[in-house]
Amino acid sequence: MEITRKAPIGRPRGFDADEALEQAMRVFWEQGYEGASLTDLTSAMGITRKSMYAAFGNKEELFRKALERYTQGPAAYAARALEEPSAREVATAFLAGAVRTTTRPDCPAGCLGVQGSLAAGESGRAAQEALIAWRDDGRADLRLRFRRAVDEGDLPPDADPELLARYLMTVGNGIAVQAAGGATRSELQRVADAALRNWPPT
Repeated sequence: MEITRKAPIGRPRGFDADEALEQAMRVFWEQGYEGASLTDLTSAMGITRKSMYAAFGNKEELFRKALERYTQGPAAYAARALEEPSAREVATAFLAGAVRTTTRPDCPAGCLGVQGSLAAGESGRAAQEALIAWRDDGRADLRLRFRRAVDEGDLPPDADPELLARYLMTVGNGIAVQAAGGATRSELQRVADAALRNWPPT
């Protein structure tokens, strides 16, 4: 009697989706949303366009997934900084993380969240809005942490948590832009140190 085997339902993916997303993240990080063509993306990911659409959706959806990966990977320093015991240590860890992440020798210079869509035209509008929301979320997290620092007496009662959060985000984003322009890690760490010299800024 001949035994027939049932074919598996749906063919297994012939690629590592996690590694493919890592490569897509790096392309967006280096080239920005609009600068990254589908050919650039699929070539780096080692897959066809059809496989990309099947696994990740369209370019915009792929970008959102890549940004999520960036947040949990290279940019995870931001979430870790919030766990530091004092506001000064939060600020120090946040800026040190920004310096390290934007100047890693094995990664593109700068920050995916800053450069990813700054010069986006109409076709990059959704990516631009996603990054504005991403940066706003980061600022809101810092603001809440500094509000807690005021409540706990770690910061003066008249300290402005929103101002402190915006100050840190502005310096951190500036570090990313400078890194993309070729500034070295040591140069940018000196900038971070200078920014913290009069913490909290009043």
